[in-house]
Amino acid sequence: MITLAIARGRLLDEEVNILKKAGYPVDNILKDSRKLIFEYPSLKLKILIIRPTDIPPYVEYGAADCGIVGMDTLMEEKHYLYEPLDLAIGKCKLVVAAPKGFEYSSAGSLRIATKYPRIAHEHFSAKGVGAEIVKLYGSVELAPIVGLSDVIVDLTATGKTLKKNNLIEFETIAEISARLVVNRVSMKVKSEEIKELIRKLKEVRGS
Repeated sequence: MITLAIARGRLLDEEVNILKKAGYPVDNILKDSRKLIFEYPSLKLKILIIRPTDIPPYVEYGAADCGIVGMDTLMEEKHYLYEPLDLAIGKCKLVVAAPKGFEYSSAGSLRIATKYPRIAHEHFSAKGVGAEIVKLYGSVELAPIVGLSDVIVDLTATGKTLKKNNLIEFETIAEISARLVVNRVSMKVKSEEIKELIRKLKEVRGS
């Protein structure tokens, strides 16, 4: 049996949908939002529903054989994993945004509010811009409005939330989508089963 960790929250519907298309009828997951473990003996599959940021360590340390997680999470925290497949779901951008009228190019040093301190620090260091990072866990768009930061680094899918808060996207750091990640030992021990999962998902990604 393969144990697959998938992310609750914004990705869940798309994760369930791609698994269904790949031949894994797991749509009952969407009907029970409090349950964390779903077992499908006939499919030889166990699914864990956990926080997106917890998926890489669950997979790295073998509590799950595979996981589906956004590239932003993988960029922020480095883990020893295989990343065999871009699933082309959960598409969005990681951007630098600031209030209208902010002159980004003239700023010598910035205070940046973000859920992604590592990515933000590396990005601005590479540009030679001094950066003071303020790590937040939510409501990042509020930070420049109330003077907590000059700019933000955050995910955006449609740009609507930025516009509603009078923020302008200045720069795209990375295009983001969800990836399948695999534990390195599991890839050897359960090679055939995992390769079959990869093959099935590869056939339906982007459809």
